[in-house]
Amino acid sequence: MGKRIDGQAVHAFIVLTASCVLLCGCSVFLRPQEKRADAQLLPTVGNQARGLVTFIERSDGVQVTYNLAGMPPNSDHALQIHERGDCNAADGSSTGQVFSPAAERLKTGARVEGDLANIHADANGVATGFIVAPDVSLDGIRSVLQRAVVLHHDATDPYAYPLHGAGAAIACGVIRQ
Repeated sequence: MGKRIDGQAVHAFIVLTASCVLLCGCSVFLRPQEKRADAQLLPTVGNQARGLVTFIERSDGVQVTYNLAGMPPNSDHALQIHERGDCNAADGSSTGQVFSPAAERLKTGARVEGDLANIHADANGVATGFIVAPDVSLDGIRSVLQRAVVLHHDATDPYAYPLHGAGAAIACGVIRQ
């Protein structure tokens, strides 16, 4: 004959099982959420460049992933973050200066935080890839949120101070969460 199961043992088993299920489900809510923002770049007047730039905060900085098209074939361009998240000017000039929260540290040859990198468009005018920007974040004084990402016609000279040589803006987008 079978053994009789104690009612308290069944109750304890049910409570233990329910607790495990709840705790496992809660771990999804308790783990840190990824900080992420995007900028949809649209062409400035007379240009065709456009695409998406994504910002994801990592332990070593912000990973900036770009997928851009409509640039001249086999060309180099500066990808920069500018102070103001305003892409309303036809030429992109409403974005202000290149983002530099630590301007007092700048010396000849120093890199400005908002000067992300020079990127290369392939034979089809497409540029994809990522950059890790260690000097910016998605919160605090170094936050790039609500600022503009500008794709410039030319590449920058990383050793020039003050920063120049990037040429006209060919696409612009505001960084939003």
